[in-house]
Amino acid sequence: MGITPEVIKQKEFSTRFRGFDVHEVDNFLETVAYEFEKLNHQIQAMKEENHRLDLENEGYKKRETSLKRVMIQSQKVLEQMKHNSRKSAELVIANAEVEAEKILNRAHQRLSQLHSDITELKRQRMQIEMQISTVIESHSKLLEMSKEENKASDATDSSLRFIKQA
Repeated sequence: MGITPEVIKQKEFSTRFRGFDVHEVDNFLETVAYEFEKLNHQIQAMKEENHRLDLENEGYKKRETSLKRVMIQSQKVLEQMKHNSRKSAELVIANAEVEAEKILNRAHQRLSQLHSDITELKRQRMQIEMQISTVIESHSKLLEMSKEENKASDATDSSLRFIKQA
């Protein structure tokens, strides 16, 4: 039998010559005491369970807070890594552009030097051609002069032979 406050309020004891039946009242009080003791044990057990659950809940809250902190920190680290990667990539690209510009400048300088060398070689070729032409021309003149001298010498030799014969 479960005793509730309503049962206690509505309980009526039978009357006897001198009042209530003592034995019935004692039995009822013992039952009430037993039920209340059971309820007190249940209340105590529930309080202990509630305290244990509160502690467990507090542990979960601490873990949740810790995990949130770790996630936020991880996200910050990830963002920093992304930022560093972007900066690194920009630096690599800038270095590559500078190196490409240096290579291009060296190529332009080499091209310019080659043009200058070609121009100089053309000038030297023309100069050599002119010198050769001049040498050929002077040798031609010398040959002509030598031929004329030979003709004159032959003419002198012929006249000397003619004179010697006469």
